[in-house]
Amino acid sequence: MGLLSMLGLSGKPESISEFIEKGAVIVDVRTPGEYQGGHIKGSKNIPLNVLSDKISEIKKWNKPVIACCASGMRSAQGTFILKSNGIEAMNGGGWSSLQSKL
Repeated sequence: MGLLSMLGLSGKPESISEFIEKGAVIVDVRTPGEYQGGHIKGSKNIPLNVLSDKISEIKKWNKPVIACCASGMRSAQGTFILKSNGIEAMNGGGWSSLQSKL
């Protein structure tokens, strides 16, 4: 799997709606303070700096993950971490933009 693919930036991208149909969990990788300032209802806040520590917990969900943040940069990193650990994931980009697509 290439780097662009790991970041969710190449190949045939699955749509957000396809992920939602599969029961995807939205993981917001911003800091708790940023998350408190506004977030997608029902999303889970797992800051990027602790995401690697939560892999076993995330795997137990047995669901795909849509990562989001403020602009899409941290969620790209989060998507890479998730995919590197065998979790089906996509970069949802900025949370407010993602929210408008749900």
